[in-house]
Amino acid sequence: MLTAAYPSDLNDAEWAILCPLLTPSRQAGHPQVLELRRIVEAVFYLLRTGCQWRALPHEFPPWPAVYWHYARWRRAGAWDAINAALRERRRVAIGRTAQPTAAT
Repeated sequence: MLTAAYPSDLNDAEWAILCPLLTPSRQAGHPQVLELRRIVEAVFYLLRTGCQWRALPHEFPPWPAVYWHYARWRRAGAWDAINAALRERRRVAIGRTAQPTAAT
């Protein structure tokens, strides 16, 4: 991997955690052309900087493609699954149970 161009870019260990949680989009007759890692990094860049979709730097995939994947993952619940997986991973790392028990 190239060095991180932006603070929001993922390192290899971070990508290894997120990659299994995101399934590549499948369209009949259309192979996956854009690298999913760059699409995720573009979404994180947008979230971190607060820039507009159309102002996404040219180093990232085209903004309509990034938005399409983001919206698709949002509708499929992928972002909620990522949040839950990261929360559980963090809880286990600090010696707690994966799921909180106080609210149950």
